Amino acid sequence: MTQKKPSNADRRRIAQAKIAEQRRIEARRQRRVTIAWVAAGVVVLAGAGTAATFAISSTNKDNAKAAVAKQASDPSIDKSANLLATTADQSTGGDVDSVVKSNSMETTVYHIHAHLQIYVNGVQKLIPYGIGIVPPYSLSGSGSSAFVSGGSKFYFLHTHDETGVVHVESPSERKYTLGNFFDVWKQPLSSTQVGPNKGVVTVFVDGKKYTGDPAAIVLTSYEKIQIDVGTVTAYKDFTWPSGY
Repeated sequence: MTQKKPSNADRRRIAQAKIAEQRRIEARRQRRVTIAWVAAGVVVLAGAGTAATFAISSTNKDNAKAAVAKQASDPSIDKSANLLATTADQSTGGDVDSVVKSNSMETTVYHIHAHLQIYVNGVQKLIPYGIGIVPPYSLSGSGSSAFVSGGSKFYFLHTHDETGVVHVESPSERKYTLGNFFDVWKQPLSSTQVGPNKGVVTVFVDGKKYTGDPAAIVLTSYEKIQIDVGTVTAYKDFTWPSGY
């Protein structure tokens, strides 16, 4: 008897179950860490001097460079041929634009979704999975059906797959912009450049032409954003899958 191949919806439910389990495990770990810190106490040493401060700063920079290098070589990051850009150089956990922070697990007090699609001279460029999720990844599926169910850190703005769905998951309700998302990704976004591609940029929001700075677009629930670089592509609607 031939086993029925799981649908994308089945894969998504499995991935969501894995994410929920990861949250429970991480919550228990965080409680244990907190208890350990309280029991041991925190000793603050003062007067270390300028030399110590410089040493700490240098160490932090070296650690950041090492993290970027490790991330770029990680086999779990998305390297599909049709990506606008990979996540190899994206943020590795530090605050972005002073508003987008990261946690060791997702925080969903404020939880909405927006959709982004990008065309360069009429050719669609994919949004990679794992933007705003720091490797190593836990992946379910492969190729275009890959879904990131885990990572070492989650930014408030991130992607789980290549569908172009941007997840806004924050501990409080506030405005996040498309520019914030691209800054997490560490890719340029302006009226003349999107990622590595330069040219005249045309933007549609919910099917209507947008004439302002694309970086200033506020991400709202079920918003649909299309960006064209160079040749203008007729707006293509996106149908939200069930579960969002």
